[in-house]
Amino acid sequence: MTGFPDKLDREKMGIIQQLLLFLENCKWGSWALVCLYVSLFSGIIVGIQYQPSTPYYSSVSIELIVPFGGYFRSLHFYSSQFFFLFSCCHFMFTYTKTDKYTRKDWLFVASSLPVTLLLLFTGYILRDDTTGSSAGFIAENIIQSIPFAGHALNDLLFSISSHGMRNVYLHHIISFDLLLLVLLWNHLRRYKTTASGHPLLLIFMFILPVYLAAPLEPELPGIEYITGPWFFLGLQELLRYFPPLFAGVIVPALFLFLFFSLSRDNNYRRQAVYLFFAGLFLYTLLSTIAFLR
Repeated sequence: MTGFPDKLDREKMGIIQQLLLFLENCKWGSWALVCLYVSLFSGIIVGIQYQPSTPYYSSVSIELIVPFGGYFRSLHFYSSQFFFLFSCCHFMFTYTKTDKYTRKDWLFVASSLPVTLLLLFTGYILRDDTTGSSAGFIAENIIQSIPFAGHALNDLLFSISSHGMRNVYLHHIISFDLLLLVLLWNHLRRYKTTASGHPLLLIFMFILPVYLAAPLEPELPGIEYITGPWFFLGLQELLRYFPPLFAGVIVPALFLFLFFSLSRDNNYRRQAVYLFFAGLFLYTLLSTIAFLR
């Protein structure tokens, strides 16, 4: 009687191992790079039409008035999201192959994910719709909560209340893009890919905006709770229980410290892995609570 359950357990383990092997062999890095190409291409088209002095009106004009503006805006939105998601998968499934990375190499490559998040986040803010304006307001309050340097950092990065979208726009199209290129330069030189080598992904990316428009949420009176970008939900939920300095600065800083500590030459790497994934689980839980609220 005990043989049959054991056989089922072995079959389940075999299926899980095959699935993990399949995921490990997927070309996450190449897919991420192709999405980055598409994001840059569509971003140039959208950026030419965008006016930071009238952000929401500009977003609506691109969506409704500019020929094919809504399509290219959606293409830029989804290709950027997939670039980040594929990059995360690339990190996860190639982590065991980073033994030869020096600490400098690891810090450069690992830093590319937070910079990509900043690019996504500033893209949300530039929409200046309900989600974008609330995200920008929260970001300014978090940065200004930093003792001594808060206001100076806000003037450098956002300063939306004083200068509108000027700083955010410049960082989104220049500063963060150049920083991402510097961080990934050595990595991209080693592992090259071409967009033409992934036709199915390109077809998917160019067809998706036809059927699924990028979000653009007008301000609606009477709404008391506004959810931020999907990657911001956990932080938004944390801000409900703790002050901005702790929830928006200290906790993310600790999370980044653990992420950078995952370097293979770190003697405390195992402990860092456990703490990092525990933190990731808690953040996912908070994000789910915020999404369902």
